Amino acid sequence: MGKGKGVRVGLDKLHYALMTDEATETYATPVPIPGAITATISPEVNSETLYADDQAAEIATSLGGVEVEINVKDLPSDIQSVILGSTIDENGVMIDSKNDNPPYLALGFRSRKSNGEYRYYWLFKGKFTPAEEEFNTKEDSPSFQTPTITGSFLPRESDGQWRARVDSDDEGIKPAVITSWFTKVYDGVAIV
Repeated sequence: MGKGKGVRVGLDKLHYALMTDEATETYATPVPIPGAITATISPEVNSETLYADDQAAEIATSLGGVEVEINVKDLPSDIQSVILGSTIDENGVMIDSKNDNPPYLALGFRSRKSNGEYRYYWLFKGKFTPAEEEFNTKEDSPSFQTPTITGSFLPRESDGQWRARVDSDDEGIKPAVITSWFTKVYDGVAIV
């Protein structure tokens, strides 16, 4: 008897990849974001029900935006400046400006499953914005203060896709798909 499909129990290997060309929707090489704690993906799905003959007859749905919130152990200024569109001045100080323009990027990660395998994800097109920061004074017991940032993701214009996901133990999955998951944003091109 096999070990079963498993249930998600973890989060690691958080990566971002800048969209280098919005017209062709291509990406730079993925870069790791260390210390993943949580990732929350909240698709906004709008639905409308058509009633006929005094009952529901049809339901139409459409995807709105997809809100993504990530919480990490720390978000170093070099990563933060890239994903938020901020600048680091000649003294090494990160400067936030009203003129900052966060770039489109893809976000990838994996989630360990209870059977020891993993579920892999890429969200294809989104922008992150500065998040609320809360600070607490140190008390008798230490309290961790970890950064959370929020992004808005949407389907790509070229193909309407907003996410790719696969389990490493899916039937028929080519091993090269899994081993190359974080070397580039998954693009659906056949892997030999």
